Formats: sequence, structure tokens, C-alpha cells
Amino acid sequence: MEFSVAALLANFTDDKLVAPKVLEKKLDYQDEQSIQKLQIALDALEKVGVLVKDRGRYRRVYEEDVVEAKLRCSSKGFCFAIQELEGADDIYIRESHLSTAWNGDHVLVKITKEGSRRRSPEGQVQLILERVNPSVLARVRKAENNYRAVPLDDRLLFELNLQANGIPLEEAVEHLVHVEVVRYPLGQNPPIGQVARILGSDAEDAADTDIVCCKHDLRTNFPDEVLLAADGLPKQVRKTDLKKRLDLRELLTVTIEGDSPNYQNPVVSNAFTLKNLEEGQWQLGVHIADVASWFSPDSPLEREAKLRGTAVYLGDTVLPLLPEPVAQRCSLVPEQDKLTISVLLTLNNTGELLDFEIHPSVINVDHQFSYEQVQSLLGEHEEAEPELAAVVEMLKELFFTLSPAVRSARQRRGSFELNLSHNQYPQTQYPYKDEGRLGAVVVSTSVPIQSLLMELVILANQAVASHLQALSLPGIYCVQSESNFDELQDLIKLGDNLGLDLELEQEEEITPQDYQRFIHLFAQSTAPQVLTYLLRSTLKPIAYRSKPGSHFGLALNTGYTHCSSPIWRYADLFIQRVLGFIFEEGRDRRSTRSKDRVNLNSSSCHGNVNWNVLPPEIQQELENQSKELISHLNEREKLVMDAEDDLEGLKKAEQMKERTGDVFTGLITGVQSYGFFVEIEDLLVEGLVHVSSLKDDWYEYRSRHSCLVGRKNRTAYRLGDHVEVQVKSVDYYRQQIDLVTVSGGSTVPNGDFDE
Repeated sequence: MEFSVAALLANFTDDKLVAPKVLEKKLDYQDEQSIQKLQIALDALEKVGVLVKDRGRYRRVYEEDVVEAKLRCSSKGFCFAIQELEGADDIYIRESHLSTAWNGDHVLVKITKEGSRRRSPEGQVQLILERVNPSVLARVRKAENNYRAVPLDDRLLFELNLQANGIPLEEAVEHLVHVEVVRYPLGQNPPIGQVARILGSDAEDAADTDIVCCKHDLRTNFPDEVLLAADGLPKQVRKTDLKKRLDLRELLTVTIEGDSPNYQNPVVSNAFTLKNLEEGQWQLGVHIADVASWFSPDSPLEREAKLRGTAVYLGDTVLPLLPEPVAQRCSLVPEQDKLTISVLLTLNNTGELLDFEIHPSVINVDHQFSYEQVQSLLGEHEEAEPELAAVVEMLKELFFTLSPAVRSARQRRGSFELNLSHNQYPQTQYPYKDEGRLGAVVVSTSVPIQSLLMELVILANQAVASHLQALSLPGIYCVQSESNFDELQDLIKLGDNLGLDLELEQEEEITPQDYQRFIHLFAQSTAPQVLTYLLRSTLKPIAYRSKPGSHFGLALNTGYTHCSSPIWRYADLFIQRVLGFIFEEGRDRRSTRSKDRVNLNSSSCHGNVNWNVLPPEIQQELENQSKELISHLNEREKLVMDAEDDLEGLKKAEQMKERTGDVFTGLITGVQSYGFFVEIEDLLVEGLVHVSSLKDDWYEYRSRHSCLVGRKNRTAYRLGDHVEVQVKSVDYYRQQIDLVTVSGGSTVPNGDFDE
């Protein structure tokens, strides 16, 4: 991971002293330049009083009036430090007290004035822990003696002096450019940057993916050392690779993939087998590409994957976790021996998981299908061709019997599912077979096979999580908090105005069962698509933790992890590393004198292990790694989600720009004193009708009833009203769509909606 003061300070806990050599190892600093940079940072932190030195080692100093926060600024120069601690006050920072920090930076803030009931506390930036703007999107202007870059984001309250970088700066004047920060502000000296790329004459002239990649500083290429390491991998599985692996090559094995854009050739992470056991039981095999076996934990490939955290999906452009040669080596393509981690699940007729085993294995895929091909095979009424008869029978048992049973079991515990079209959730094209970033099962009427397959992979994820817990092993668990009460209340109020009973079963406590009931009611409403889309937006994003927690969308209170997509997510790759240590180093008995062994690869050992499965040094190292990874992976997930949402917003803005002047029907989904928001139902695009555009009357805001009411004509624009609106203007870069009303609203008698 790249150097930051935040990453450095994360290694100091409580009052423990830490030696520089320990920090070098934890931060993976091996070259002389990095070690020197680390020492400079330690000396500086000691001088400002954040660290104290004692006999060559360092300890963190904590002060009650100094807090960590993220800086949030407005275009008017108002800045607040936002603390992560729930319920903590935002701290007002005057522009003169920013200490050269920029919007979004992670900072240490010293509180200089306590807050009161009406005023926020005030403070000043004591230290910048992490810069979040290594580059900016900007327009170039010619100054008297130099060229300057003016950031497009008006919350960035500075300009950069530009230095030559091989691109003629005179050609960049009044163009949109991607500027790399060479030096941040230093005392009275302004920041310095250099133009990396000229993107176009303005934001609309530039490619939307270029804007998003530059804005969020996404890595579009792999470093040479990473590509060199990828090219050095073995070309195929060797005989020595098969030692200690369960040989499953004789099983009928299939892969089922969507048409999502990946690399040049399709990359397949998962394969499936199914054995019919006695007494109405099945053994389902979920086989996961064993990426971890192809390169070592200290490889440049591992460091790059860790840094990226997750693949990024920007329409037809994919920024992968690993270079294509690595992905192709791991991909589970037909008629080749492939290394896998196999999760073998024994299930009964009701979809209940009875037991499971997890093995390092080797498989050979017999058939590779698309979702559409599987649907076609299952839909044929004629007898299948002889060579496909066995696989069609297997697919029928998977998708007509087993998967629906697993789905019913999930729904019985309260888990819900969202019926979203590609328009509502373009991320349904991701290659993940589980619930992915959304944290909920997505069903699509056009591709039902995808959601049925998801049921089986989620079950494999659950099994792996339970195994890690039973053996007291370090892990990275996937959790999802319950939705925000205030956000859901807005949706409930909208439902009430549409005649739906969306009350919570338990007052001020949100449960997955509430979402189940809401979704059922939405299907009977006049705006099912819009309501489902808005319900989706109330879900909290998934987060990673080093300890098990609850998962709202799946209605799970036990631990859950992601392990099925190691080609695309680093968390899954780390889980494979942990499983690898069980296979190689796991102790299956209390001591060498003990005769009673357990099978560490099977759930049969759960409750029978009361000793340390891994050697203490390996256990401790994995625990340290998992804790250090959590913050980084969560930050990467948030950044990537923001980037993908940004691209979706730009595409919608571009679409509406082309339709300026067109009239649409929409639903009022939010009302404020300055206007009301309208969701255009056919396109699921939101725009604002500003109160200043309502020329026919003077409109007053009624917060209790969520409406704007005309003083004279008594026309009301209420939450849940249908209106006709015209697209007035579109700000492409800010993704702001201004609308004006054509017709709609309702007339209310005098006295109604008065505060």
C-alpha cells in the first residue's frame, strides 16, 4: 500500500512502543528510499507531539481535544471536519485554520472552541493524515507568468501552478485536463501539478470513463514489475501442483456465466457439480478458482491486488484486480485441468445445509454455458441430445429442485430480494455469483438463472465463514447494518401518500422482514419500479470486518464472508490464503500424543476443536493482516462504488441532455423548501423542479405534510403526486437535471396542509 501518515499511525495501538524495524515490516518497506521516508515521517510526528520516542521506539500520544475526521468543504468556503464516530458533532473549520488541507482529506483536528446547542464546535487542522486528491480534473488558464489549473470540483478551494511535462501547456488552455499533484501546498507556496492528459475542450467533450478514472484516481494500467511477474507464471497446471489435492476430474462439471465484460476472453471463477445421494439428499459442489496457489503472498501480483482491493466496472471498461495472463491461468475453462478450492455441500429436500467439506482440489470442466443457453436447455420440451442428456438432467435438479429449496429457506429466515432491471441496477452485469456490493439478492425476470445460481454460491460463502469461526481462525467477514431509520421514514411517507401500508412491524426497529413486506406491497402499487429503486437506495453498503457480524440483506446473524470471486476481489483472495494454511499447516489433534484426530476439512470437526489449529506465529500474522486490511478494503469499496455511481450519473445526464425540451411523467419523491424532486418513471432519472420556476403563485413549504402549497390558487405539490415535467437544462459534470412542471399537482381546500 502507498505511504500515508494514517497507514503509519494505524500500527500504534494503546500505549505500546513500536520499533521502526517493526513498522518497516508491517508497511512492507524494503528499499532504502521508503525506509528513509518512514524515518522522516517518524521524526516529524515526534516534533508535532503525535508520537513520543523512548529508547529508539515510538508510542502514540492521544489527547482528548484532538480527533480524527474527514474534511468536507462547500463551494462557498465553509468546511467541517466529519467524525466517523456515530453521533459525534461536526467541527467547523475556518478557512484560515485548514493548514493547507483539502476537501476529503483525512485529518487530525484540535478542538479550539466547544459547541453549544445552536453552534457547532470549532477547531483547526493539526495534521493531515492522508491526502485523497493525488490528482484533479481541472481547466487550464493562462496567468501572467505561468499556467494554472482550476479544479472543476468547486469544493477544492485552490489553484495549482503547472510545470512542463512534455505536453505543450499552450494547447491545454481552456481545456479539461487530468492534473497530477507534484507537490501539495507548502507554507505560503501554492500546490504544483503537471498535466497528465488533455481530455477534451470541456467535460461533455471528454469520454465519461476518462472523467471517472481521473476524478477518482483509478489505476488503468499495471506497473511493469507486475506484468513481468504475470508473464513468469507457469503456463499450465504441473504434476507437482496436484499433490494433496482431491481429484474431482471425473465428476460432471459445468460453468455458467453471464455476458459481462471482463478481459479479452471470458474469465470464469466458479464451476458446479451435483451428486444425487440417498434418501433425497444432494452433494452440491461449488468449485472456486484457486488463485492463491499461482503466486506467493510476497509477489508483486499480491501487492498490486491488495492495493486495488477490488475490480472496477465502468460500463464496457473493466479495471481488473489482476493482469489478464493471471486471470486466464486461473479461469475454469473446459477440457483443462484446473486448480480449485471445492466447497462440497450436503443438502436435503428443504434446502437445509446438513454438513460440508472444503478441499484443495483439481477439476476438469465438461461444459461451459451462458445464462441464456441454460434457460434454453431447460425450456426445451423435446428430449435432449444424447451427449447432453446427463447435463440437462443435472441442470433441472439444480434449478428446478435444489436452488428453489435453498431460496425458500433463505426467505423463511426473513431475507428479501429486489426485482431490478438493468436500468435500475447496471451492476447486475458483474461476474460475482453472490450478492456482491449491494448486499441483497437481485432477481431479474429476463435472467432468472443468475439469481438461482446466486442462492447456491451464497450458501458456499456461509459455509466457509462458519468453518473459519469454528476453528477460531482469522478472517474477513462481510457485514451489512440495518438501514437508516430517517431515510426509510421518507419512503414510508411516500408509500402512505400512494395508499400503501408501509408501517414497520416494530417501532423504530427495521428488520429484513419489513423489506419483504414492502416489496410485496410495491408490486401492487402504481409505481413499483420507482419504489423498488428507492428502497434499494436505503440499503447500507456492505462492509468488511475482522469479526463476524450480522448481514441485513441476507437476514443472517451468524458470520458471512466473500470467498467465491478471488479473481475480482482481494478479500476473497485473502480467505483463500487462510484456507491454504489450514490445508498445509493445520493441526488435526491436540498434541502428537493424542490418538483422536478430527477432519479439519469437514464441518464434522465443529465443536470438537479446543486447541490452536495453526502455529502461533502464523495465527498472529494472519490476525494482524486481516485487521490491517479492513480499513483499506472498505475505503477501496467506497471509492469504487462512488466511481461506478458517478459513471451511471454521467450517462443519465448525457441521456437527458439530448432530451432537453422533452416532456415526461414523473413521481414526486422528495419535497424541500427550495423545490421538489421528480423521478422520471420510464428512465429512473431524478431531476429538481426549483421553486423559482413555479411562476403561477407564491409557494410555501409545509414540512409536516411534505408539500409545497400555492398561497392563492391552493395548488399543492405533494410527496407521491404524479406530475408532467419538461427537461429545462442539464449540468453534465455535476449531474444536475433541472425540470419545470407542465401539469400535475392537486388543488387543496383552504385550511388543509396549513402548519
